Amino acid sequence: MTIQLRHPEKAKKPDSVIPRKPKWIRKKKIESAEYYETRRLMRDHGLTTVCEEAACPNIGECWSQRHATMMIMGETCTRGCSFCNVSTGKPDALDVFEPGRVAQAVKKLGLRHVVITSVDRDDLADGGADHIAQTIRAVRHQTPDTTIEVLTPDFLGKGNAADAVFEAAPDVFNHNLETVPHLYPRVRPGARYYTSLRLLDDAKRANPQMFTKSGLMVGLGESINDVRQVMDDMRAANVDFLTVGQYLQPTPKHHPIDRFWTPEEFAQLEQIARGKGFLGVSATPLTRSSFHADEDFAALKQARQQSLAAGT
Repeated sequence: MTIQLRHPEKAKKPDSVIPRKPKWIRKKKIESAEYYETRRLMRDHGLTTVCEEAACPNIGECWSQRHATMMIMGETCTRGCSFCNVSTGKPDALDVFEPGRVAQAVKKLGLRHVVITSVDRDDLADGGADHIAQTIRAVRHQTPDTTIEVLTPDFLGKGNAADAVFEAAPDVFNHNLETVPHLYPRVRPGARYYTSLRLLDDAKRANPQMFTKSGLMVGLGESINDVRQVMDDMRAANVDFLTVGQYLQPTPKHHPIDRFWTPEEFAQLEQIARGKGFLGVSATPLTRSSFHADEDFAALKQARQQSLAAGT
C-alpha cells in the first residue's frame, strides 16, 4: 500500500551526519602576514575567490604564498550541485569592470600563474564565455608574462559559446568532470557527463598547444573501476592533466561522504593515471583543481618537452 503525504513539499530528506575526518586529511590553520595581505587585496579590488566560497581546506597555505583563485561573474550560481558550497539562485548582472580588476590584482600579487574560475551562468546567452575571454585578455594586457589557467563551466546548451574562450587562448583550459557518470543525477543534476567530456575534446581540437585539465572527487560513492573508466574517457579526449582529491562534505545538507580514500589508494590512482598516459597527475586527499597550479604548469611544460624529445 502506498501512503501519500498531504503536503509533500514539506517532506524533507534528513540531513546527513558529517563523519570525522581521518588524521591524514586534517590541516593546520595558517594565517600569516602574507595571508592577510592577499585577503586585503581581494577585498580592495572587490573580488571573489573560490578559495573562500568553496571553503577550500588549502586556503591558508595558498594565500600565505600569495596565490588565490579568482571566481568571476558573481557569487551566485545558477546550478545546485549537491557537493558544492557556492550559493544557488538568481545572479546579479555582469560587472563590466571586473576583468580589469582581476588583472590589477594579478599584477599587485605578482603572480607567475593565475587560475580564473567562475560560477555557472545559465541565465546568460553565452554562459559567460565572452566575460571569461575578456578577463583572459585583460590579464594578458596587464601582465604579459603571467600564464593563465581557466576553470570554466560547461556552457550547456549555449551552442559554440566556448569558442570565445578557446580563441582567447589561455595556457590551460580546465573543466572538471567532478564525478563518475552514474552519480551525475545526484551530484551534478544540471550537467551532462558527455557534454563536459566533449568540451574538453573541443578545447584540445581548437588549440592543440593549449594544455587541458580535468578533475575528479572521490568519496561520493564511486568504485576504483568507475574512476579507471573516467580516466580512459579523459585520455580519449586528450586531457593532459588529471587532479583527484577527496570529497569533503561542506554541511549536513550536502551530498554525504561515502568513505574516505586512504593515501595509499590515492598513490594507486596516481600510478594508474600515469600508466594511462596523462602528462601530469595530482592525486592526494587534499588535491584541488588549483592547488599548486603554478608548479603543476611548470611540470606540464617539462613533461611535454620530454615527450616530444622522446617522439611519443
